Amino acid sequence: MKVSMEEKKAEAIKRMKMLKLFPEVIRQFEQDGLVNISEPPFGAHFWLSDEDKKRVAEFEQENNALVYTAIRSYTDIGQMDSFLFVSDYPEEWDLDRRDIKDKQTLAWVYNHNMPDCSEMGSIGIAPTPAAGLRRTW
Repeated sequence: MKVSMEEKKAEAIKRMKMLKLFPEVIRQFEQDGLVNISEPPFGAHFWLSDEDKKRVAEFEQENNALVYTAIRSYTDIGQMDSFLFVSDYPEEWDLDRRDIKDKQTLAWVYNHNMPDCSEMGSIGIAPTPAAGLRRTW
C-alpha cells in the first residue's frame, strides 16, 4: 500500500495530540518536520542527533513509515531508543490509536549497546512531567 506522507503526517499529529506532547514539539513536527526525543529523568524533549536522524531515515525508507517522536530509555541491558511511527497500513491506524489510549504502542526500538538486537514491538508508555513520554515496559 502507498499512503502519502501528508496523510501519515496528519495521522501522526493526531497521535501526538492524543499523547498530549508538549505543544512546541507538535508545532515543530507539523511545520518543520522535526522529530524530538523524550529523555529521562523528566521526559524533556530534545532534537535528534545526526546519528539518530540517519537511523530514522533508514527505518522510514525500509518500512515506508513516518516517525513522529522517540523515547530514550536506560535499562539493565543498555540504552534503548523507541521510535513511534505511523505505518503504511491505514486499516491498522484505528487499532494504533486505541493502543495509545491503553498506554501502549507499536515502536521500532533501537538498541545502542547491541544494534543487531534492535526490533519492532509493543511498548508501554506514560506521560512525563515535561509533557513527554517514558517507556514503562
